Amino acid sequence: MNDSKIHLAMWCGPRNISTALMRAWENRPDTFVVDEPLYAHYLKATKLKHEMAEEIISRYENNWERVVDWLTGPIPNRKTIFYQKHMCHHMLPNIRFNWLSKVTNCFLIRDPREMLTSLIKKLPNPTLTDTGLPQQLKIFNYIREAYKETPTVIDSTDVLENPKGILNSLCNRLGIEFTELMLKWPPGIRKSDGIWAKHWYPEVETTTGWRPFKAKDTIVPEELEEVLDECNAIYEQLYQYRITV
Repeated sequence: MNDSKIHLAMWCGPRNISTALMRAWENRPDTFVVDEPLYAHYLKATKLKHEMAEEIISRYENNWERVVDWLTGPIPNRKTIFYQKHMCHHMLPNIRFNWLSKVTNCFLIRDPREMLTSLIKKLPNPTLTDTGLPQQLKIFNYIREAYKETPTVIDSTDVLENPKGILNSLCNRLGIEFTELMLKWPPGIRKSDGIWAKHWYPEVETTTGWRPFKAKDTIVPEELEEVLDECNAIYEQLYQYRITV
């Protein structure tokens, strides 16, 4: 399906349909996926009390340099695409950016109101940093300035409204043949899912494909309005670069 090799780093924030997008790529026979490979390092370095934090740190590699060596090395299982689902806030300040030249970087964004009303169900009172948006913009700007290229950006709403069209456009940008296998997948958990799946992914586990976009009527709590404004300001900077059909 794909003869050339590509290490594809998809930079996401939480609650941005990132796991569904990982499902779509994993359903391709030429793709190996990894779920948030820098999470263990992030938890060890920040000492945040996330669900299952100690188990995650002990189960997965928590040295970021060793993780990066693996992410930029041979693609596992003789596949030709190494799809990496990254949470932007896992790129802590101590992690050097120079390895980004060895991967193809893409960005997944989502309307902040939609994102925040979903995030607060799992993480009450999130900060701007928790959304990953400041880090996402920093990574995006670094790539533009260091490598003189504008990375590909896709918007979650666009994907949900037209999954075939947007994913086809994304594949074209990447020089990869699109397949309709990216539109449907078997339900359930995956071996590739992080062990945190039972906390974060129960809804995704019920899916068998892309569900139509349905705008939420949930209101962002008053105490998060300032965070929402900050998120919107960053989102708009990235949104202008999104690909459309």
